[in-house]
Amino acid sequence: MKDSFISLFILLLGISSLSLAQQDTTWQKWNWLVGDWTGEGSGTPGNGEGWFSLKPDLDGKVLIRKNHSEYPATTDKPKTIHDDLMVVYLDYAGQPAKAVYFDNEGHTINYAISYLEKSIVFTSGKVQNKPVFRLSYTSLGKETVDVKFEMSRDGETFQTYTEGKCIRKK
Repeated sequence: MKDSFISLFILLLGISSLSLAQQDTTWQKWNWLVGDWTGEGSGTPGNGEGWFSLKPDLDGKVLIRKNHSEYPATTDKPKTIHDDLMVVYLDYAGQPAKAVYFDNEGHTINYAISYLEKSIVFTSGKVQNKPVFRLSYTSLGKETVDVKFEMSRDGETFQTYTEGKCIRKK
């Protein structure tokens, strides 16, 4: 009986250790992007500035990205403020491969996530009569990231809508 108890204890300890080791690597590809960032950019809405944060939540089961951008008024357009929220979550295999996006303009976008050597790329699926969206974060070093938002009618030829450089807040 005592040997069975010890064997069960060792088995449970091993399973919990394996579980903790897997949790540590779940977001490994995201470590360089987690944090608070400020930036400037340009594009169709004009020149603007803003910030974004990317942080773990729900005991590390999701990443939450909050974004705020401001574009000053011009002679043709009033000042524009854009806020959005994105939740990166795990797929059925436990990998961070999906995200859902919401913004203050009423958009909801479901993204699939892909990884390149220095980039994390979010691409929406094809929806009838809607553009395909692509959001890319590319590391330009430890403290700088390029952020690009693109659209496509056919899902193959993308045009940049906005692009900017962000610097990690200290």
